[in-house]
Amino acid sequence: MTAQKGRDLLLKIDDGAAAFVTVAGLRARQLSLNAETIDATDSESAGRWRELLAGAGLRRASISGSGIFKDAASDELVRAAFFASDNRSWQIIVPDFGMLSGPFQIVSLEYSGQHTGEVAFEIVLESAGEILFSAI
Repeated sequence: MTAQKGRDLLLKIDDGAAAFVTVAGLRARQLSLNAETIDATDSESAGRWRELLAGAGLRRASISGSGIFKDAASDELVRAAFFASDNRSWQIIVPDFGMLSGPFQIVSLEYSGQHTGEVAFEIVLESAGEILFSAI
Protein backbone atom coordinates (compact mmCIF):
# COMPACT_ATOMS: atom_id res chain seq x y z
CA MET A 1 0.00 0.00 0.00
CA THR A 2 1.44 3.37 -1.00
CA ALA A 3 1.08 6.55 1.03
CA GLN A 4 -2.53 7.75 1.37
CA LYS A 5 -4.13 11.03 2.35
CA GLY A 6 -5.43 10.77 5.93
CA ARG A 7 -8.62 12.54 4.94
CA ASP A 8 -9.54 9.60 2.68
CA LEU A 9 -10.14 7.30 5.66
CA LEU A 10 -13.91 7.53 6.14
CA LEU A 11 -16.11 6.80 9.14
CA LYS A 12 -19.80 6.25 8.31
CA ILE A 13 -22.83 5.55 10.52
CA ASP A 14 -26.09 3.84 9.56
CA ASP A 15 -28.79 6.51 9.50
CA GLY A 16 -31.58 3.99 10.17
CA ALA A 17 -33.00 4.44 6.67
CA ALA A 18 -30.78 1.87 4.91
CA ALA A 19 -28.07 4.43 4.12
CA PHE A 20 -24.70 5.29 5.63
CA VAL A 21 -23.80 8.89 6.42
CA THR A 22 -20.21 10.08 6.65
CA VAL A 23 -19.42 11.46 10.09
CA ALA A 24 -18.32 14.81 8.79
CA GLY A 25 -15.32 16.95 9.46
CA LEU A 26 -13.01 14.30 10.92
CA ARG A 27 -9.57 15.86 10.94
CA ALA A 28 -7.81 12.98 12.69
CA ARG A 29 -8.76 9.32 12.91
CA GLN A 30 -7.24 6.07 14.04
CA LEU A 31 -8.24 2.44 13.58
CA SER A 32 -6.86 -0.30 15.86
CA LEU A 33 -7.39 -4.02 15.30
CA ASN A 34 -6.43 -6.26 18.22
CA ALA A 35 -6.42 -9.97 18.96
CA GLU A 36 -5.74 -11.46 22.36
CA THR A 37 -3.59 -14.55 22.44
CA ILE A 38 -4.05 -17.79 24.32
CA ASP A 39 -0.78 -19.17 25.66
CA ALA A 40 -0.68 -22.95 25.10
CA THR A 41 2.91 -23.42 26.27
CA ASP A 42 3.62 -26.43 28.45
CA SER A 43 6.66 -28.25 29.84
CA GLU A 44 7.07 -30.15 26.55
CA SER A 45 7.07 -27.08 24.29
CA ALA A 46 9.97 -27.28 21.84
CA GLY A 47 12.97 -25.36 23.16
CA ARG A 48 10.69 -23.83 25.82
CA TRP A 49 9.40 -21.41 23.24
CA ARG A 50 5.98 -19.96 23.81
CA GLU A 51 3.19 -21.61 21.83
CA LEU A 52 -0.03 -19.80 20.93
CA LEU A 53 -3.35 -21.50 20.36
CA ALA A 54 -4.39 -20.69 16.78
CA GLY A 55 -7.87 -19.33 16.19
CA ALA A 56 -8.51 -18.66 19.88
CA GLY A 57 -8.74 -15.44 21.81
CA LEU A 58 -10.82 -12.33 21.53
CA ARG A 59 -10.70 -9.95 18.55
CA ARG A 60 -11.77 -6.33 18.68
CA ALA A 61 -11.68 -3.14 16.67
CA SER A 62 -11.41 0.36 18.07
CA ILE A 63 -11.87 3.58 16.13
CA SER A 64 -11.19 7.08 17.35
CA GLY A 65 -11.47 10.42 15.64
CA SER A 66 -11.70 14.13 16.19
CA GLY A 67 -13.00 17.02 14.15
CA ILE A 68 -16.09 19.12 13.58
CA PHE A 69 -19.65 18.25 12.54
CA LYS A 70 -20.68 19.55 9.13
CA ASP A 71 -24.33 19.91 10.06
CA ALA A 72 -26.91 19.35 12.78
CA ALA A 73 -28.09 16.08 11.18
CA SER A 74 -24.74 14.25 11.50
CA ASP A 75 -24.32 15.67 15.02
CA GLU A 76 -27.77 14.39 16.00
CA LEU A 77 -27.14 10.89 14.58
CA VAL A 78 -23.99 10.47 16.63
CA ARG A 79 -25.39 12.10 19.77
CA ALA A 80 -28.58 9.97 19.65
CA ALA A 81 -26.55 6.77 19.24
CA PHE A 82 -24.41 7.70 22.23
CA PHE A 83 -27.28 8.54 24.60
CA ALA A 84 -29.22 5.43 23.56
CA SER A 85 -26.10 3.25 24.02
CA ASP A 86 -27.01 1.78 20.64
CA ASN A 87 -24.85 -0.73 18.85
CA ARG A 88 -25.26 0.91 15.45
CA SER A 89 -23.88 -0.33 12.16
CA TRP A 90 -20.79 1.58 11.06
CA GLN A 91 -18.46 1.43 8.07
CA ILE A 92 -14.77 2.29 8.20
CA ILE A 93 -13.30 2.75 4.73
CA VAL A 94 -9.52 2.67 4.32
CA PRO A 95 -8.50 3.53 0.73
CA ASP A 96 -6.58 0.84 -1.17
CA PHE A 97 -7.07 -1.52 1.79
CA GLY A 98 -10.74 -2.26 2.33
CA MET A 99 -13.84 -1.66 4.39
CA LEU A 100 -14.62 -2.84 7.89
CA SER A 101 -18.31 -2.97 8.73
CA GLY A 102 -20.40 -4.09 11.67
CA PRO A 103 -21.84 -3.02 15.00
CA PHE A 104 -19.96 -0.51 17.12
CA GLN A 105 -20.85 1.33 20.29
CA ILE A 106 -19.77 4.89 21.04
CA VAL A 107 -17.84 4.63 24.31
CA SER A 108 -16.64 8.22 24.44
CA LEU A 109 -18.01 11.45 22.97
CA GLU A 110 -16.37 14.73 23.94
CA TYR A 111 -17.11 18.28 22.84
CA SER A 112 -14.76 21.26 23.09
CA GLY A 113 -14.48 24.75 21.71
CA GLN A 114 -12.41 27.89 21.68
CA HIS A 115 -13.87 31.36 22.13
CA THR A 116 -12.72 32.30 18.63
CA GLY A 117 -13.23 28.92 16.94
CA GLU A 118 -15.68 26.19 16.09
CA VAL A 119 -17.06 23.47 18.37
CA ALA A 120 -14.99 20.31 17.98
CA PHE A 121 -15.66 16.73 19.06
CA GLU A 122 -13.75 13.56 19.81
CA ILE A 123 -15.30 10.12 19.43
CA VAL A 124 -14.22 6.59 20.35
CA LEU A 125 -16.01 3.48 19.03
CA GLU A 126 -15.54 -0.12 20.17
CA SER A 127 -16.69 -3.15 18.20
CA ALA A 128 -19.85 -4.72 19.57
CA GLY A 129 -20.12 -7.86 17.45
CA GLU A 130 -18.71 -9.48 14.35
CA ILE A 131 -16.77 -7.08 12.14
CA LEU A 132 -16.63 -7.99 8.46
CA PHE A 133 -13.83 -7.02 6.10
CA SER A 134 -14.20 -6.55 2.35
CA ALA A 135 -11.42 -5.50 -0.01
CA ILE A 136 -12.06 -2.45 -2.15
